[in-house]
Amino acid sequence: MDSVQVVNTDDILLKLCHSVTHVLSSTSDSQVTHAGMVQNISRTCLKPDLGCFSIFDGGFSGLVVINFSKEAAIEIYRRYMINMGMPESELAFSHTSDDVANVMGELMNQILGNFIKTISKELQTSISQSQPKMLTINKELTISIDTNLDEAVARRVSFKTADNHIFYLEFAMDKTEFIKLKEFEMEEEIDPDSLIETHGNGANKQNRKSTDIEAVVVVDDADDLLSELGL
Repeated sequence: MDSVQVVNTDDILLKLCHSVTHVLSSTSDSQVTHAGMVQNISRTCLKPDLGCFSIFDGGFSGLVVINFSKEAAIEIYRRYMINMGMPESELAFSHTSDDVANVMGELMNQILGNFIKTISKELQTSISQSQPKMLTINKELTISIDTNLDEAVARRVSFKTADNHIFYLEFAMDKTEFIKLKEFEMEEEIDPDSLIETHGNGANKQNRKSTDIEAVVVVDDADDLLSELGL
């Protein structure tokens, strides 16, 4: 008999870390990595220079906080904007810029969206998130969920950008376990770009085929006309 597969709180945290590195690495076209060690903490905090948080609820409840140093925030922001095709001369230089806060908030939203999709597919449960809030702060602020978590656990993980700037993820959630009862097939991910390309190629082939048929018909008609005229 196969051993029972159990996914616990730290496994869920690892999935969140993978979402952070995947989204930030792909959107900034650079390497963002997380530490191999996780720190057990007693409370979650927003810390300078740029803090972002979001609450999630559903199959389990929790809080995600990401604290960026100004150097890490500016690096990720500028790499993201340049990767999007923005000229470097038009980019902000200060982490207090509204543009930086908006971009980092959008990236946080993408991270949580990727995390929720993974949880839905791999754990077969559903969670929803609040709109991420991004704050420029100069002192530490304790932040918690306005509901009691079931045997709450809190963790901190450090991340490193391509230029070796450090930022931190803090995570608090119910102590929980997901136990696999039976084998199931995960839903296959659909790549919209590949789907469009496949259908586009099929349509192009069909169009070329139709054009070839029309050309043959036109040639045949021309030949008939010339025959009637005795040419």
